[in-house]
Amino acid sequence: MSAVERLLESGRARLDRLSPAEALAAQRAGALLVDTRPAVNREAEGEIPGALVIDRNVLEWRLDPTSPDRIPEADSADRLVVLFCNEGYASSLAAVQLQELGLTRATDMVGGYRSWRARGLPVTGPALGG
Repeated sequence: MSAVERLLESGRARLDRLSPAEALAAQRAGALLVDTRPAVNREAEGEIPGALVIDRNVLEWRLDPTSPDRIPEADSADRLVVLFCNEGYASSLAAVQLQELGLTRATDMVGGYRSWRARGLPVTGPALGG
């Protein structure tokens, strides 16, 4: 097993990861659903309605409730934040980083955007691609 695979396995052991259907239900119940994918992926493959788009390189600053650069929705360290990327790898590592900042309910979506789309859940923009 590679070092990054060990890091991913260790990080995921800390997360209560959500399936796409669970992520949709969480979003409808008030969780922040956060898309960390690059613009090129969003343009080619579409987006999830209502998901916040936050570039990975500023994610911690935007979601830390104590940061002067936070987004208005980052109002509590206890708020459920569900990250997603293309396939659910980078989002797992990012969710662990958010937990280390004190966002105890940060997690990610199993399979990422591509799993969401494959299950026929709501998307906007291109339905096929990538």
